[in-house]
Amino acid sequence: MIDVSLLRSLVVMGVSGSGKTTLGAALSQRLRLPFADADDFHSQASVAKMSAGIPLDDADRRPWLAALGEWLAAHEATGCVLSCSALKRSYRDLLRKSAPTLSFIHLNPPPQVVHRRMAGRLGHFMPASLVESQFQALEPLHADEPGIELGDDLPVDQLMTACLAGLTPTSGGRA
Repeated sequence: MIDVSLLRSLVVMGVSGSGKTTLGAALSQRLRLPFADADDFHSQASVAKMSAGIPLDDADRRPWLAALGEWLAAHEATGCVLSCSALKRSYRDLLRKSAPTLSFIHLNPPPQVVHRRMAGRLGHFMPASLVESQFQALEPLHADEPGIELGDDLPVDQLMTACLAGLTPTSGGRA
């Protein structure tokens, strides 16, 4: 078992509908670390754009990523968990500038699972029609990025066990 006192701050990443918020909240509770959902940091203009079925571009994401970086930096000393798409390496690099000890958990279930989840999701500003644009933008973790990738459609307790087994205070890995 991992000495959670040494665990870094975590970003649970992936496309919309991959289970980021569910796993992030569960990890936060289990590790007793503060949790934030990156969706709560979007501007009203960005939410309106996505609600209209228009994908965000890098310019739309810059202030959002800056706000996320501020939140991560404020919690880096004690650790935290953030659910965030973090689709591109450049976005993850920006987050790591604010929180250098950050590790990533890339949830990457099969596309048919994500599409099924999104079709059944009610009351969220992100329409299912934008999932494909997220898959197109997604850049998986590179070998030099600390973290793990979980590609199965597992229950949250099994995902959490896989995360805790795959993350160490000093290195990342692929699960």
